[in-house]
Amino acid sequence: MNLSHFYHAIAGAALLTASMANAADIIPLPSTIAKGETAYTFPAEATFIVPAYEGDSIATLFTLIQPAIEKNAGTKLTKGTEAGDIILKTNPALSAEAYTLEVKPEGIVIEASRPAGFFYALQSLRQMLPAVASAAPATIETVTIADEPRFGWRGFMLDEGRHFFGKDEVKRVLDIMAMYKLNRFHWHLTEDQGWRIEIKKYPKLTEVGATRKSKSLGWRKMDPDTITYSGFYTQDDIREIVRYAKDRFIEIVPEIDIPGHTQAAVAAYPELLACDPENPHEVWLMQGVSRDVMNVANPAAVQMAKDIIDELEPLFPFGYLHLGGDECPTDKWEANAACKALLDSIGSTNYRDLQLDFYRKLTDHIAAKPADKQRKLIFWNEVLHGNTNLLPLNFTIMAWVGADAAAKEAAQRGLTTILTPQIPYYINRKQSPLSGEPLSQGSGTETLEAVYNYVPMKDVPAELTDKYMGVQGNFWSEYVITPEFLEYLMLPRLAAIAEAGWTPQAKRSYDDFHKRIRTHEDIYRANDWNYGRHAFAKEACTKCAGHTAE
Repeated sequence: MNLSHFYHAIAGAALLTASMANAADIIPLPSTIAKGETAYTFPAEATFIVPAYEGDSIATLFTLIQPAIEKNAGTKLTKGTEAGDIILKTNPALSAEAYTLEVKPEGIVIEASRPAGFFYALQSLRQMLPAVASAAPATIETVTIADEPRFGWRGFMLDEGRHFFGKDEVKRVLDIMAMYKLNRFHWHLTEDQGWRIEIKKYPKLTEVGATRKSKSLGWRKMDPDTITYSGFYTQDDIREIVRYAKDRFIEIVPEIDIPGHTQAAVAAYPELLACDPENPHEVWLMQGVSRDVMNVANPAAVQMAKDIIDELEPLFPFGYLHLGGDECPTDKWEANAACKALLDSIGSTNYRDLQLDFYRKLTDHIAAKPADKQRKLIFWNEVLHGNTNLLPLNFTIMAWVGADAAAKEAAQRGLTTILTPQIPYYINRKQSPLSGEPLSQGSGTETLEAVYNYVPMKDVPAELTDKYMGVQGNFWSEYVITPEFLEYLMLPRLAAIAEAGWTPQAKRSYDDFHKRIRTHEDIYRANDWNYGRHAFAKEACTKCAGHTAE
């Protein structure tokens, strides 16, 4: 396991204040938490005990985090045999991600049934440790926590089709996710404006599709620039990042958006993918939705999609694959003789059904694989506009536009669903209406409070709740070019989404969350994570939304 980057970040959280951390400042707020009236002081030399587990994974996990605990707690840890100051115990009665954490005057006891539970317990302990390492052993409050997540899917999506951030920044994003107990990284790797993943059978997808003639994207009166812009991940890069995520108990869900949002791919292989291969095609330089989509009536295009799926499967071992399905214009299909004939052959007059017929062919291809190589498919909720009877009911709807209604419709049809509401969970949008806010989408109504106050599954009938897998924040990068701007818009709003995914709704309160998130500013600064300052000062600065009044 390679966790050095992450645990270096943990150690960095202990740089700023020497005061004892408040156990109630944990984010996401635990299911139950009871503060004691006493404290525990680490001895200068402490012992720890970890249970035996297949592959020694719990021991490995603790050993890798050990240096950070030693530094933050001001102690030297050695492995004990019969008694310990930090004791980890397996408890088979707990669910896979659940844990209990008890800090008593005589020591710390953590129980979980699986490594993930121990990992999340250690994230809570991390937030309880003092913020500055010192020569003297640290003191922390006594507390009893029994905790488990509300939802199994607690996600964040990053769009790198429009702008490419690279391995180091993706790892920083994964570190942030791990601290807040998020467990699904939805990686949007292809777009009209760029194809960002190496596919060995189709090298021009990156040779051509990963480069465009403008760094910034044109929109309305804003023209593209003339700066050549490029970037993609090799398959070795992908494997490295997948391992990095898995070490943090995060599963990666790749998205290859087809048949819409594919102008970069069409530019790379117009002879296979274009509805009009006789016309010129280039990687798109604009924002918005391109009308240059895949020709789903061309058997070569269908085969190319199958081949891409075959290369993705060993790279991403998690059981899900996202194939997009949003915003797919049908204009070029309507003008294409082969598409017209295909639509007639499936007995439909709705061109949206060509998209679902295309997905049916890909679903059949996946279903023919051995069980360990099959993947469940996820689509954006626009696929509900077609005849979903063309598909077996084992796919998942990611609900973004009209999210609550779309998710309920999906659940009523027997489909699982994930809530990703455009408003307010698209956290690439401006987070303040102040005039100095950097240029991005929206008008600034997606504030931290608005993000926090969204209620997942509001008014959903009890008989449908088992179809709701969880929640996810999404980040689209049309205006976002730099890692610093990415983090500025992510934080602290991602923490609000994380709490919606973890904490029982009845225990959620924005006023309480706001008090707790303010204590996390030291963590952001110590790790050199950029963030929006709006929530952290007593009085907002009216001169610039990126700063706050002293």
